[in-house]
Amino acid sequence: MNVRASVSSAVGALRAHPLRTVLTMLGIIIGVAAVIAMVSVGAGAQSRIEEQIRSMGSNLIVVLPGAATSGGIRWGLGSQNTLTEDDARAIAVEVPATEVAAPSVRGGAQTVFGNTNWSTVIHGVTPDYVIAREWPIANGKMFGQEDVDAAAKVAVLGETVARNLFGESDPVGQTLRIKKVPFTVVGVLEPKGQSAWGQDQDDTILIPIATAKKKVLGANTSNPRAVGAVSVRVRDATLMGDAQAQIRDLLRQRHRLQPGQDDDFNLRVLAEVFAAQEESAEVMTRLLAAIALVSLLVGGIGIMNIMLVSVTERTREIGLRMAVGARGRDILTQFLVEAVTLSALGGVAGIGLGIVTSWVIASLAEWRIELSPEAIGLAFGFAAVVGVFFGFYPARKASRLDPIEALRYE
Repeated sequence: MNVRASVSSAVGALRAHPLRTVLTMLGIIIGVAAVIAMVSVGAGAQSRIEEQIRSMGSNLIVVLPGAATSGGIRWGLGSQNTLTEDDARAIAVEVPATEVAAPSVRGGAQTVFGNTNWSTVIHGVTPDYVIAREWPIANGKMFGQEDVDAAAKVAVLGETVARNLFGESDPVGQTLRIKKVPFTVVGVLEPKGQSAWGQDQDDTILIPIATAKKKVLGANTSNPRAVGAVSVRVRDATLMGDAQAQIRDLLRQRHRLQPGQDDDFNLRVLAEVFAAQEESAEVMTRLLAAIALVSLLVGGIGIMNIMLVSVTERTREIGLRMAVGARGRDILTQFLVEAVTLSALGGVAGIGLGIVTSWVIASLAEWRIELSPEAIGLAFGFAAVVGVFFGFYPARKASRLDPIEALRYE
């Protein structure tokens, strides 16, 4: 019996009991669909994390002020004014791995243009800030160091601010007011979207740090040179560890901290935070995929059960085939092809259900998904292997039946 005839015979046998066939395939269908859906959701989560890393800036170290302690109570990060613009300049000059070190201050403010107003976050920065954050200018330009030195009243808008204040019109060259201080818009930033913490990164305005301290947010009375953060961009990802150690040593020396004394600053490597999130997402994806593969194994057990029932029901047929010249390997092939056909049909149906399920998850839960051809191929291939593995024993049992005993079977 050739393969085509075996497939035709297998399809005929399956069509003879349609409900039983569908119920038998159900485990394979659910298993394949689950593998595809879970891997797609996991791949989408990993891609989203990678985008967030890029949006925050790759090879980025954020230096924050330390936490103040008063009356035995330790306040949060930034409560102690320990970082200055001079620290940022020293990092840029004395840490070889540093590409740029951009000091910044931040605060909230109401902005007004014409009869429209919008409350947003004001960042007082230097021109190096957009380099550290890898934040291109979509329209216009970034203000220069001369604007920082002169405390010029110029501003670069995030996309959200530009849209809410100016609508569809071009904001470059227009004048808006920040806390009643007029600013000329010189540029608009490329949109970055939400951060990993759900904050709209585009809801911001960048102004020169000197302008922010003198005319908008105000300077710290105890230390006018104090800043809220320093964004350090490292030249290469392989130098991140060295850069952290060098920055820590430099700041401890500048702040005159004694051995054993706690740092009065904090270093955050955002790439490491996102890498941990990505690893967690990958572990969860593998776990869910493993659970889905268990469904395939359960489906395989169902195939073995039904195939054993089929061998019992068709014992006389097997005896008759052998009596007219069919060999044991022909019977083995016939039932093995039947089992593989059953699992393959279930695999095809599972692929369709998995794709639809992925789209439904993306639509209802608003999760990003990425359909992986490799995952689809893996799930289908595993379904076929399950058919061969669990179908072999019933097929072998059928091929070893004694023709005379089989013909006598009632």
